[in-house]
Amino acid sequence: MKSLKSITCLLLILQLSLACKTVPITGRKQLNLVPDILIREMAFTQYDDVVKQSKTLNQEDELAKLVTRVGTRIQLAVETYMNANNMQKDVKKMQWAFNTIDEQIANAWCMPGGKVVVYTGLLPVAQSETGLAVVMGHEIGHAIARHGNERMSEAVLVGLGGMALQEALKEKKQETQALFLGLYIVGGHLAISLPNNRKQESEADKLGLIFMSMAGYDPEEAVPFWQRMNALQKTKTPEFLSTHPSDETRIKNLSLLIPKIKEQYYKSEP
Repeated sequence: MKSLKSITCLLLILQLSLACKTVPITGRKQLNLVPDILIREMAFTQYDDVVKQSKTLNQEDELAKLVTRVGTRIQLAVETYMNANNMQKDVKKMQWAFNTIDEQIANAWCMPGGKVVVYTGLLPVAQSETGLAVVMGHEIGHAIARHGNERMSEAVLVGLGGMALQEALKEKKQETQALFLGLYIVGGHLAISLPNNRKQESEADKLGLIFMSMAGYDPEEAVPFWQRMNALQKTKTPEFLSTHPSDETRIKNLSLLIPKIKEQYYKSEP
């Protein structure tokens, strides 16, 4: 029995070591147990359901055009970075979509694979196209860093009792689906990514600043944007901040990052 347990432990350790991936730009090692294709399939289904069930603006609406314009510019920046860093396969896996939901909540999110939603209630806080780029860059940063897969992998490891991955995905499809849905609060027409850890938030901040800079948006807007979000929090906790920690430490870290990122990546024209 001990021998069997030892073999099982060794196999699990080997599986975990082989499942490590590297986050783009930051170089952090992360757990990546679940195949990206499975994550994307579940994300795309969930995204379509939310968009269909919500009051989604027509793409010809001026606000929707704004969201799509910002998203497309950041998308091109992401693809430029990926193509320059031997990540062409990752570019092909993305299926970008930008939708605007007409609800007065200050929130935005990006599911794995590049599926983005912005709520109209966030736009007054963003105040400008550049302010919107801060939020969308941050959310897209989560997707590019595979934070959804990382959190799903951790959930699989705990929730499925350390089963071999292939067995877990084959024998426990409903449980796997439930774990993915557990990463999101889906109520009515709202899907909100649950809290990321501080490392993931810092990575999304950094990637977001880089991608918005490459897209031609001034990263210095990040500080006043987060200050506005903090001011909003004093009177009403917006949905965005309920799942995305925003504090003086974050603003301080952004202030330290911005000069270097602006010097290296920012171009005034996209």
